Amino acid sequence: MKHRIVVLGAGYAGANAAGRLAKRLHPAGTEVTLVNADPEFVERVRMHQLATGQDLRHRALTDVFAGTGVRVRTARVTAVDVDRKTVALDDGELAYDTLVYALGSAAADCGVPGVAEHAQFLASKQQALRLRARLAGLAAGEAVLVVGGGLTGIEAVTEIAEARPDLDVALAARGGLGDWLSEKARRHLRKAFDRLGITVHEDTDIAGVEPDGAVTADGRVLPARVTVWTAGFAVHPIAAATTLEVSATGRIVVDETMRSVSHADVYAVGDAALAPGASGSPLRMSCASGVPTAYQAADAIAARLTGKALPENKIGYTAQCMSLGRRDAIVQWVTPDDRPKPSAVTGRTAARIKEMICRAAAWSVSHPTSMLPARRRHLATEPAAISA
Repeated sequence: MKHRIVVLGAGYAGANAAGRLAKRLHPAGTEVTLVNADPEFVERVRMHQLATGQDLRHRALTDVFAGTGVRVRTARVTAVDVDRKTVALDDGELAYDTLVYALGSAAADCGVPGVAEHAQFLASKQQALRLRARLAGLAAGEAVLVVGGGLTGIEAVTEIAEARPDLDVALAARGGLGDWLSEKARRHLRKAFDRLGITVHEDTDIAGVEPDGAVTADGRVLPARVTVWTAGFAVHPIAAATTLEVSATGRIVVDETMRSVSHADVYAVGDAALAPGASGSPLRMSCASGVPTAYQAADAIAARLTGKALPENKIGYTAQCMSLGRRDAIVQWVTPDDRPKPSAVTGRTAARIKEMICRAAAWSVSHPTSMLPARRRHLATEPAAISA
């Protein structure tokens, strides 16, 4: 019997995990099945571009994994039974010996009234396309408000302002604009906002969203024909409905090899995992965490199946990158535990670096078995039992 590995989710984390497993393990002893609701790989880091009218490259998962041995199944995950070791899909059921959970995250309304009913989101392709239609229908001078001062909010508001300079574009941030960045990066960010004509509402909590704008905690009304909510992300509730040990926010608690601390045959990667980096600090939700956790999990699974040494956890950060439209960006250098350094790259050079990183991330998915040196695959014709 082949050892059945099922990977749930084909974002940056899931797709890279599946591809690396196909490279690490011999198909004579293992089979890898990748389950995803969308038949295409979606570049989530480019959703602000899609929302502003730019067309993205289509990458069918069946084409991406053609010839790799990875089986692609287009279906939506509805439940996971970690005791029976099965996955319920909207078109049937899958059994597994090892599960890689990579269902990622979605936009969260943070319990704020009116967000679900009246706000637009950017966490998925479908949401970005809905926002695209709403923005295309706005007349000159109409207002757009982006709520959330993190990387997603900053990229969204600058992209909208650049693509539609005829609109009245504003950002509402709970803290100061880019207050986690170095002084050099903050200065550049404010100059970019001034150049693009973006109004900034700093130290502003949004208490509610209405059809024609947002209401702040102190009772002010920020008018907007379109409100874009980027103030929070949450993982899908599927893991929390199982007997897996999860955090208070529903993320699967894993060890340094990305294996569940409660179920030895389950691994979690990307946003779905509460995972430690090399420093021991939890990794943040991001593509920058998703790809290395995918590699770590795949290498650990292969090592345990073939009796090899487990990989050391060396996951750490180098930079935080944010685009400010198509020709401007900030690359904030950070410590391995994600604290900003004094240095940063800005302007067109930073934009080229950011674009190179985005293309590299997509390339790693489009070439799933090319990220490792050419060498003989681990033989796993008789997989060993998963052990500690």
